[in-house]
Amino acid sequence: MARYQVILAYDGSAFCGSQIQANSRTVQGEFEKALRKLGWSDRSSIMAGRTDTGVHATGQVAAFDFEWAHSADKLLRALNTYLPPDLVIRSLYPASADFHPRFDAASRQYRYRLFCEPTRDPLREKFLWRVWPTLDGDALIRNANMFLGKHDFAALGSPMKPEGTTVRTVTKAEWKRMPDGEWQFEVGADAFLYRMVRRLVFVQVSLAQGRCAVEKVQYALSKQGKLLAGLAPAHGLTLVEVTYGSHDYYETE
Repeated sequence: MARYQVILAYDGSAFCGSQIQANSRTVQGEFEKALRKLGWSDRSSIMAGRTDTGVHATGQVAAFDFEWAHSADKLLRALNTYLPPDLVIRSLYPASADFHPRFDAASRQYRYRLFCEPTRDPLREKFLWRVWPTLDGDALIRNANMFLGKHDFAALGSPMKPEGTTVRTVTKAEWKRMPDGEWQFEVGADAFLYRMVRRLVFVQVSLAQGRCAVEKVQYALSKQGKLLAGLAPAHGLTLVEVTYGSHDYYETE
């Protein structure tokens, strides 16, 4: 029995999140259906983390144990044959037996995409949040810096377990303006709270629209004060990468 690590990409529009659920279409559920068509009979695969309904990924990591007599490349091709069009395995490697996608992760990176227009744009709005009134771009770029470092992000998310800590270390928080008027927010951290990235984006948009004061956000980060309620829509968010530090979890074939 060997352990394999895969990197998954998916359009989250038609998934009820990544984690398997009874009577709902999920990323993990579809992935395990494909495995079973190849004779996999294990209880469950393991994923690096959960993504909500509608959230996308280009770098979700999963692992599973499987007795496979052929090469990893043949396993990748066979699985992709059985996966639906909105889910694909980008890469597949043999991994060390103790590799755990979630517990071994050193950092995670997300990207959020939005654009500012007064009227609807059906082609762009599947993957970007249309924001109006428009934003102060300079404020958007400037204010992102306040989230860098180690903070208690209780005002911007909740732990997966009631007793869990809300302290996280953000290593990257950066807005980029693309040539077509799109804005992209790149954020990386050791881990994220539940819905933290969407809260971060919503608060920053509120700041850039003049609906929230910078001092109030700074106070919330230092004193755990309350902030304006709201979430950026799920469809603008993509899990880009999960990293595992200097430890090498891959095995050579």
